[in-house]
Amino acid sequence: MDEPFKTERRITGADIYRVLFALLSAGVGLVLAYGGGQLLVLGGSAYYLLAGLAYVGLAALFFLRKRSALPASIAVFAATCLWAFYDVPQIGYWELLPRLVVPAILLTLGLWLAALFPTVRADARRWSAWGGLAVMAGLVGTLVLAFFPHGTLSNPDALSDAAKVVQAGAPDAPQDWEFYGRSAGGTRFAPYSQITPANVNQLKVAWVYRTGRRISGGAFGTDENTPQQIGNVLYSCTPENLITAIDADTGQKIWKFNPNAVTAEHVSCRGVGYYDMDADTSLTQEQKASYTAPDCRQRILVSSVDARLFALDAHSGAVCAGFGNAGFVDLKKQMGPTENSKRYHPTAAPVVMGHLAVVGGWVRDIMPGEPSGVVRAFDVRDGSLAWAWDVGNPDNTQAPAPDQTYTLSTPNVWTVPTYDKELNLVYLPTGNGPPDYWGGDRNAANGRFGAAVVAVDAATGKTRWVSQLIHHDVWDYDLPSQPVLYDVTNAQGEKIPSLIQTTKTGHIFVLDRRTGKPVTEVVETPVATTPAAQGEHLSPTQPFSVGMPTIGADPLSESAMWGVSTFDQLYCRIMFKSSVYTGPFTPPGEKPYIEWPSLLGGMNWGGISVDENSGLMFVNDMRMPLRMSLVTRENARKFKVSTDEVPGFMGTIRPQLAGPYGGVKIDVLQSPLAVPCNTPPFGTMTAIDLHTKKIVWQVPMGTVEDLGPLGIKTHLPVPIGMPTLGGPTSTASGLVFFAGTQDYYLRALNSRTGQEVWKQRLPVGAVAAPLIYRSPKTGREYVVISAGGASHSPDVGDYIIAYALPEGAGAATH
Repeated sequence: MDEPFKTERRITGADIYRVLFALLSAGVGLVLAYGGGQLLVLGGSAYYLLAGLAYVGLAALFFLRKRSALPASIAVFAATCLWAFYDVPQIGYWELLPRLVVPAILLTLGLWLAALFPTVRADARRWSAWGGLAVMAGLVGTLVLAFFPHGTLSNPDALSDAAKVVQAGAPDAPQDWEFYGRSAGGTRFAPYSQITPANVNQLKVAWVYRTGRRISGGAFGTDENTPQQIGNVLYSCTPENLITAIDADTGQKIWKFNPNAVTAEHVSCRGVGYYDMDADTSLTQEQKASYTAPDCRQRILVSSVDARLFALDAHSGAVCAGFGNAGFVDLKKQMGPTENSKRYHPTAAPVVMGHLAVVGGWVRDIMPGEPSGVVRAFDVRDGSLAWAWDVGNPDNTQAPAPDQTYTLSTPNVWTVPTYDKELNLVYLPTGNGPPDYWGGDRNAANGRFGAAVVAVDAATGKTRWVSQLIHHDVWDYDLPSQPVLYDVTNAQGEKIPSLIQTTKTGHIFVLDRRTGKPVTEVVETPVATTPAAQGEHLSPTQPFSVGMPTIGADPLSESAMWGVSTFDQLYCRIMFKSSVYTGPFTPPGEKPYIEWPSLLGGMNWGGISVDENSGLMFVNDMRMPLRMSLVTRENARKFKVSTDEVPGFMGTIRPQLAGPYGGVKIDVLQSPLAVPCNTPPFGTMTAIDLHTKKIVWQVPMGTVEDLGPLGIKTHLPVPIGMPTLGGPTSTASGLVFFAGTQDYYLRALNSRTGQEVWKQRLPVGAVAAPLIYRSPKTGREYVVISAGGASHSPDVGDYIIAYALPEGAGAATH
């Protein structure tokens, strides 16, 4: 007789949950075990392999509904916690996040699943359910904490007595923003106190001007312009040198001039030069009287992206006909193979020194025989050459013979020089001689003058002193920012006329501007020279500025690798362990190597601001390591060529025709989510007291609101600290204004504490430094920003926006 049919067990929701969780746990485990095995072979942490095997085991236990699944799950999480706190370089929110969040999610799900097991005691099931809720509450709390800043530093004890008191604005201070950094010394300090930490939250848009710059098509550039303010007029330039005079109170156009300047690469205009013949003390009264033209006694000087220098009447915008050839000087003349400005053009504002204007230039740095890095000074009255600083021919400060060129492939000056009127010196921050990443055949001139601050006589062009800050630079560590002049005390307590130079390496050098000797301690420190590229000869030491704080340059390690989750942190650790990294100045080579800080910075072209009253210095930075490798000429044929600074995608190289090499592969060291592999913050603002030489505060700058993982806008104001460009501007009232973040905001910080006291949403991002001025007509104080789009952002605009207090507010303090 047949046995009766057995009733099949009905599949419940708990069964589906169990199977799905087992699959999830097994999937996580297999990924971790696979990646962890690779990491272990590379000599990395064994945790990921062991955790992967543990999660596979947990999957089996839960699938089979074993009672031991619950204690095993808790044990795995407890072991992960112990490892996490042992592994982190320092305990912090961002450090622990990728190590614990994914395991905590799995623990929560596992606890809730175990609460459904009939094989588990009833009291254990209750505790398991409540435990899952507790861990989930912790995860929710962790999410909430993401909206608060982490990685901040606060050291109020570092404030000197001089820096503790906020002083009123100086009534006798110059009222014009005449130079790129406001003053000739470049401090970018506004000596005003109408807008204060107490009333800055009342700032509103006063006016908006649309420049009409080109924002589509190829090579339209990035708006890096800080307008100049002379009296009641602002002078603005767009990346392609569209010049506009704007009424400082209304934002209305006074005049506009378009030179129709176009170039293929590195399109930018950071500002213009201004010259007033009537105020020029370098000319005699007879020389001034001899100028009889009806216009151009006050003129605007522009060095354009198509390598021309031109002069405009400051009042009308008309070309100064007596300047150069009908108002224009051709800067490409005798410069070598410029390819019609593609390989050479200025990227910084002309620096006016009396009746002379000094002009450097950007060079593409790809191959031997690039255009010259010569720096030239021109007479602002007629455009004639006054002198040329050609390091390949230092005895000749004039133009070479008509059939000759200036020395090719010499260090160039692409950022803003600084003029010291008292010493009659101009300070040139140089780059390295091309090509960037291999220097096996560089000559003595490149060896001496590359990546150095050079003091040149402003009248003659003769070299006075050289202070090299990077030896034999093969990392593209050009000195990126304007030297800033401010008196600093040395170790003996003597106040020294000083020059402050920030660098891409995160080091800050303070030099005696009379001699070039260090004011704060600099130590020649041994660095790795192997493994070196073919035919290379690296310097065995590099200057380390130990007398000043170093910003964002803590050495990397496997445990310092980061990720949004456990998985991309594992990926980053594998990338780190499969790369060459010997610390600062890791030698370039054919095997992938890590450059940290990278050629992006540390500090970049935005420079610093110094509160001249208090001696507080403000500096922003970015922290994005690069993974690079030199590619031989033979292997370079396999790649697509890109002239982007960081090509950044598979199969692409930046050409680098040097010795045996044909290119360099450059990628951000980042996870598959396009998030940098180093631990946040990725960009900060730091205040340093120049009296104590210590950090007073440091705060992360910027959120992932407009740029998150995979380049997606998250619309979440998580203040992780994003890479920054541009520079800060400080005020006598105790504020620091800054806009160079990846999110679209102009911010104001309390200069003594770093606390954010105001921010305003911009229509697009901004990388320019803010301009702050007081109207001579109305007495109103304005904060102005050029908002043209953050670097590499798809959102581009043509805005100049001015903010002011409501009329009448703060008037008593102006």
